[in-house]
Amino acid sequence: MRLIAFDFDGTLSDSEMTVLLAERAGVADEVAAITERAMNDELSYAESLYRRAELLGGLDEEAVNEAYDDVTLRPGAGRLIERLQAAGHHVAVLTGGFERGVERALAKEGVEADTIVANRLPMSGGALTGDAEGPLIEGTKDDALEGLAADLDVPMELTVAVGDGANDLPMLEVAGLSIGFMPKPAVRSSCDAVVASMFRLGKVLEGYRVLQKA
Repeated sequence: MRLIAFDFDGTLSDSEMTVLLAERAGVADEVAAITERAMNDELSYAESLYRRAELLGGLDEEAVNEAYDDVTLRPGAGRLIERLQAAGHHVAVLTGGFERGVERALAKEGVEADTIVANRLPMSGGALTGDAEGPLIEGTKDDALEGLAADLDVPMELTVAVGDGANDLPMLEVAGLSIGFMPKPAVRSSCDAVVASMFRLGKVLEGYRVLQKA
């Protein structure tokens, strides 16, 4: 058995959950400005997430559900997850995005991840509280991948990480096989392979004999 860990936003999905929520809350420009500052290393990921969550505070549950319902997987992602699981592998989603959106997108394709490590936007009184919580706000994906591998008794050389952004770098650097999905320039050099579609990702995994039954 291998452990296959996917990032979500920008990798399994091209939806941006924070953007979908911000549009419904009428704060899309403010959220985009905070995201831009984080990308320019003017804010830490944690600080940027807390600031964006604060802007989303008060968004009612119906609007939140509508935003999560709009989250979708990339074409072919659901089928690839099924193939990996059929081959006996453990599929994990490690994301700084939000658990409910990940679950909704997978459910629409009729698949489930074996493990989801994600953050949450808590609600109270039928609306977002303006706070954020979860293991991947302050925590990093290398720790999450190593911890999960230890729990499953999977050697790190039998782990595969797939991601695109700077916050994926830690897990890409420690995984046995690292694959960039349309990676940012700073990420590309840490990848064993680079792909731009789920079809190509499947072909790369076939080449590394990952899709053979464990």
